[in-house]
Amino acid sequence: MRPNPLLQKLGFSKNDRVVILHVDDVGMCHASLQAFADLWEFGTISSGAVMVPCPWFRATAEWARAHPDVDLGVHGTVNSEWDGYRWGPISTCDPSTGLIDEEGYFHKREAPVQERADPEAVRIEIEAQLQRALAAGLDVTHLDTHMGTITHPRFIAGYLQILNRARLPGLIPRLDTAGLIRLGLDEDTATLFAGLIQQLEESGTPTLDAVEFMPLDAPNDQINLARQKLASLPPGITHFLMHPAIDTPELRAITPDWPSRMANYQAFMSQEIKQFLKDSGVHLIGYRPIRDLMRAAAASESPEL
Repeated sequence: MRPNPLLQKLGFSKNDRVVILHVDDVGMCHASLQAFADLWEFGTISSGAVMVPCPWFRATAEWARAHPDVDLGVHGTVNSEWDGYRWGPISTCDPSTGLIDEEGYFHKREAPVQERADPEAVRIEIEAQLQRALAAGLDVTHLDTHMGTITHPRFIAGYLQILNRARLPGLIPRLDTAGLIRLGLDEDTATLFAGLIQQLEESGTPTLDAVEFMPLDAPNDQINLARQKLASLPPGITHFLMHPAIDTPELRAITPDWPSRMANYQAFMSQEIKQFLKDSGVHLIGYRPIRDLMRAAAASESPEL
């Protein structure tokens, strides 16, 4: 695959390794917000995304307003995956939309949403989350997807419509069919997406070269694991995601993968990782410069009044 044209637009060479160190699930609970705030101040992350329907969204928005330089997007959310800690849509209470399970919350897993939810209801919900974030004073830098649910053939058109209207980058990896299958897509869906990704890039939509992540099922020795993953990043732009959280009774009660979330946090709060990032030759960026490029390009293409 040819070098990503976005690299040169951002001022990098075609062989540079550029990484967006991204925190998912900000505002899911207090532990996630505090971890993001700590890591942002420590300097080992470059972006994050907030879960607007979750209880700690308002506190996240308050923190973001006090830190206007933060690179924070919206984590488009149509799932509520935990057993005892749930959330639901902010745009509707209507079960006929297919967004709501029998308990009145979002469905826990991706498949029920993708099978039952009306695509227009999904688009309206994600738009509502974006608008609530903007109304709360967030300078939203991007719009990605919780659990990958909205990057599905039934919902992708609505997702792209929102991105285009708001002039926001999304989580769109420039992968071929084989690469998408490795991410877990079936062959038919992967083939469809590979063609769509090529069309988007040809139209000037920013795309990413790779997606990497810190695991949520391996809490041991995450400093060395992070080093290995960062050292092996390919040339191009990688979205590198993690789910850090501080240790709280609430976190332990919410999710069984709390040891790995704490390990994500501890690894990236370490001096070892901070020094490794300085010495690795990897360039850290957030989504803000990508968003600003999109908006500058759109402004230059608009006819003068």
